[in-house]
Amino acid sequence: MRIAYVTETFPPEINGVSLTAERTLRHLRQAGHQVQLLRPRQPGEGRADNRDEWRTPGGPIPLYPELRWGRCSVRDLHVRWRRHGAASMPDLVHVTTPGPLAWAALRAARQAGIATSADFRTNFHSYSRHYGLGWFGPLVLGWLRRLHRLADATFVPTPEIAAQLQARGFERLQVLGRGVDADSFSPAWRDDWLRREWHARSTDRVLLYVGRLAAEKNVRLALATFEKLRRSQRNLRMVVVGDGPLRGRLEAQHPRVRFVGTKRGTELARHYASADVFLFPSLTETFGNVTLEAMASGLAVVAFDTAAAGQHIVDGVNGWLVPVSSGAEGRQAFLLQTQRALDLAHATSPLRWEARQTARRCDWDTVLGQFEQRLRALARPLAGPVPHAALA
Repeated sequence: MRIAYVTETFPPEINGVSLTAERTLRHLRQAGHQVQLLRPRQPGEGRADNRDEWRTPGGPIPLYPELRWGRCSVRDLHVRWRRHGAASMPDLVHVTTPGPLAWAALRAARQAGIATSADFRTNFHSYSRHYGLGWFGPLVLGWLRRLHRLADATFVPTPEIAAQLQARGFERLQVLGRGVDADSFSPAWRDDWLRREWHARSTDRVLLYVGRLAAEKNVRLALATFEKLRRSQRNLRMVVVGDGPLRGRLEAQHPRVRFVGTKRGTELARHYASADVFLFPSLTETFGNVTLEAMASGLAVVAFDTAAAGQHIVDGVNGWLVPVSSGAEGRQAFLLQTQRALDLAHATSPLRWEARQTARRCDWDTVLGQFEQRLRALARPLAGPVPHAALA
C-alpha cells in the first residue's frame, strides 16, 4: 500500500504518541509499504519534501511550547500527492494527532476519494480543566468529533474509551490495543550502581514516576503519596523521570525527590528496572504506554482503574488498582494501595513476576500486525471526489 502517515509529534520529541508513531512507521515500511511521513519541521531541522517525508512549516503549541503544530493546505497536499502521477497517490491517509495537519489531510483525502483512518490517542477535551479552562472542554470535544467524522475508522486503545466516545457521538470506532517491547524493558536492566546514585541501599524501596510533568498528569498525587509514606518509612526513595512545565516548581517543593529529566532507550530501561514500585496517578490517559513498560520491567504498579491499568491489571495479582476518583477518597485510596505495593515489592514477589508475564503477552509485533491488516481492509481504489457537503 501507499500510505500517507500524518502526525504532529515525532522524535526527537519524546512522548507516548511520538514514540508509538515512530515504531508504527518503521513497522509499515519494513512490511513493504510505501509510507510518506507528514509532520511539522522542528527547530534546528532541515527541510524535507520527498516521497518519504514532508516536513511542513508550523509553530509551538500554546501551553505546550516544546511541541509543534504543522501547517499545510488541502491544495498543497493535492499537488504533492499528484506530483508523480496517479501512481504516487496514497491508497490510504492515516492521522495520529488532531491538529491542523490532520484536518487538511483528511479533507484532501475525502475530496480525492482516498480511504482515511485516525487514532484517538489523547483526551485533549479533559485537559482544559487543569488549566482553568473547563468551559473550553465541550468546544474541544465537538471539534474532535467533527474531525473524526472525516475518517472511515477511528482506532481507540481500549473498550472503555470506545464506550465513552460512542456515548459522545463518535462513530466508526475500532479498538486496537498498544504493545510493549518486553526485551527492551525487562528486570534484567536492574542496575545496582544506578541505585547507589539514588542513595538507595538493597533494603531500601524506590518509588518511580515516568511521564510529562504537567498539570493534567496529576503527578502531584504521586509526590504527595511519597512524602506521606516517608514520614514513617525512612528507607523510602522516589525518582521522577520526565520533564515539563511543572518541573522547576516540583523540584523546589520536593527536595527529597530525585528528578533526572527525560530518558530514552537503555537509560530509561535501567531506571524502570532499578525501581520497585511504579506510581501512575493520571486520570486523563487514553492508554498510558508507561504502564506496560513498568510491568514489563517487573515493577509493582499502582494506578487508577482506567486506561491501560484498567485493561491489564488484576488488583492484587499483577498490580494495584485504585477506584477512579479525583477527590480526597481517591487520594487516600492511592496512598493505601501504594503501601500495599511496597509491602510486596521485594524482588522475588509473585506479583512482580505476574506483571512481567502480563506485559510479555502484549507484544508490539502482534498489535502492529493487526493495525496493518485493518489498514488493508480500509484501503480502496480511488472512488472519485466526495461532495463538498459531506465534508462539513
